[in-house]
Amino acid sequence: MTRKPGRSTRGRLGEGLRNAGSWLLDYRYAVLAQARGALARTHPDEFASGDRAPVLIIPGIYESWHFMRPLIDALHEHGHPVHVVTPLHTNRRPVVPSAEIVADYVRQRDLHGVVIVAHSKGGLIGKYLMTQLDPDNRVERMVAVSTPFSGSRYARYMPTPSLRDFAAKHPDLLALSADERLNGRVVSIFGRFDPHIPEGSILPGAENVRIDTGGHFRILSHPDTIRQVLAAAG
Repeated sequence: MTRKPGRSTRGRLGEGLRNAGSWLLDYRYAVLAQARGALARTHPDEFASGDRAPVLIIPGIYESWHFMRPLIDALHEHGHPVHVVTPLHTNRRPVVPSAEIVADYVRQRDLHGVVIVAHSKGGLIGKYLMTQLDPDNRVERMVAVSTPFSGSRYARYMPTPSLRDFAAKHPDLLALSADERLNGRVVSIFGRFDPHIPEGSILPGAENVRIDTGGHFRILSHPDTIRQVLAAAG
């Protein structure tokens, strides 16, 4: 006699199919974002006007600022001057020198009351900046989307050192994770499934917000993510 799959089996199968679909849609978002960046003629300085809290955009590794365009557009439309740290380019440097570049940008423009809005690796850069490179308390808080605060088990298999830096046992990441002084000033946003960060993005002591969507990139355009970012920035 053949047994029919139980609910748990069917549930796991359904979840697996849903996650596979999320993965495909996620890479579609990434490809379109890369194409948008290559074709766009918009200069980031066009978003630097506004009378509300200044927002600093820090994309993830190998990402141009166009990956975060849905958030940039929404923030600027709500009156926030949005600053893109163009010297980061596609963010391939290690976390510490990248954070130093961002800190220089903030000082040179004499920004205060800054809200960082970051994606993936950008959240690690933002946290290092807040804890180590902001003696004047210019940064008020940070909203980090899909950030590997605890690393990723996949990182050690990656072909480049810049990706292997996200291994859970990397000393720089361990030191950053151990520093919880300013976690209360962070909002960590993440989806129900992230193909790059199976460990998730929960940050102890932070406001952790789970969005009902899958993927590492397309969560940036999800309406609930946009609402959460606007609320935190406001």
